[in-house]
Amino acid sequence: MSIAEHVSFARDPVNGSTEIKRVVIASIIGTAVEWYDFLIYGTATALVFNKLFFPLSDPALSVIAAFGTYAVGFLARPLGAAIFGHFGDRVGRKAMLITTIVIMGLGTFLIGLLPTYDQIGIAAPVLLVCLRLLQGIGLGGEWGGAVLMVVENSSARNRGLLGSMVQIGWPVGNLTAIGIFAALSQVPESDFLAWAWRIPFLISIVLVGIGLYIRLQLEETPVFREIEARKEVAKLPLMEILTRHRRPLFTAIGLKVSEISYAIIAGVFAISYVTGNLGLPRNVIINAIFLAAAVALLAIPVFGWLSDRIGRKTMFYASCLFAMAFAFPLFWLLNTKDPLTITLTIVAAITFGQMVGFAVGAPWYSELFAARLRYSGASLGFQIGAAIGGLTPFAAATFMAWSGGATWPISVYLIVLASITFLATKLAPETASKALN
Repeated sequence: MSIAEHVSFARDPVNGSTEIKRVVIASIIGTAVEWYDFLIYGTATALVFNKLFFPLSDPALSVIAAFGTYAVGFLARPLGAAIFGHFGDRVGRKAMLITTIVIMGLGTFLIGLLPTYDQIGIAAPVLLVCLRLLQGIGLGGEWGGAVLMVVENSSARNRGLLGSMVQIGWPVGNLTAIGIFAALSQVPESDFLAWAWRIPFLISIVLVGIGLYIRLQLEETPVFREIEARKEVAKLPLMEILTRHRRPLFTAIGLKVSEISYAIIAGVFAISYVTGNLGLPRNVIINAIFLAAAVALLAIPVFGWLSDRIGRKTMFYASCLFAMAFAFPLFWLLNTKDPLTITLTIVAAITFGQMVGFAVGAPWYSELFAARLRYSGASLGFQIGAAIGGLTPFAAATFMAWSGGATWPISVYLIVLASITFLATKLAPETASKALN
């Protein structure tokens, strides 16, 4: 059975296959806008912020400081998950999606207007951190709602495929972000640092408007409407999860940490490493990440479809083994300084180290929790795991400073996180093809 045929079998409990297709498309577009906003910050961190907002005398310390603010966005994501997860389980999925896209868009747009360190001193990095926090809170609340809009409208036989397709928003957002920075890389360095870097942040306001319009057209999920009709809405979903459902929460956290670490090493830290440590032009690594995101457009639905056929656990086991085996070769291959080798390395790292868990995890995190707690549980598991992984570029820069430029501590770090995810996979129940509880 082809993926296209598999999609055609999806049925919304109320309105049929047309409705689920509309929900999937709307979720992809809205999520792409959110990821674009979040990911342009990561690219700018490696290319701009360490120079304009953290101009320390020691370049290594400057990179560490810049990646520290990048990590702040990840640390804020569990807060967003807690806040919007609570109201998503109390009020509904749709209302939270509308709120979060506005918060994310506002934070991103304002970053594009910020004065630099030379203009207002220490207030510049302080404001940057505050706006990064706003971004993190927005994305922390957004992801769970976007996934549930699809998962709770899907049938058991293709929930893995359709749930994974929400994650296509990541490569679409990444392609847009990297594409804009790649175009701006043709601008002279002085102009790029003076004004051109602001363009990706400022145009986000237009994309947010489009995403907001699309999300306003969606209806609440039939699952949540049924919970309301039965008067089973959780009063304090977060407290209920922390007191009575800790195992699925910690399992979801463990499932996330390896995937996100590979995403950040290959998609963010590698920019700084290839341009700063290896001295290569920034277009080499930006083009590599661009190609990896293009491959992800095809890989994500394939991995989701496979998880419906052979199981969520099998897919995660395979990705964990790859993550462990590739941790040291990743840097050996980057150190060749050969553009083709670097490109293939980044594509492999993101496709098999990140995208398997990223695609399959979307439906799996949701399936671990009962419907009345699902927004809070899935969001918190995903975002706490992301927060732990979000420390990766900060940790990597620190490891390199500590080891005198050696990358082996980073590889060990990737192996440790992959081992945690492997253990979480072993403990998690297989949920493929089973009805949602």
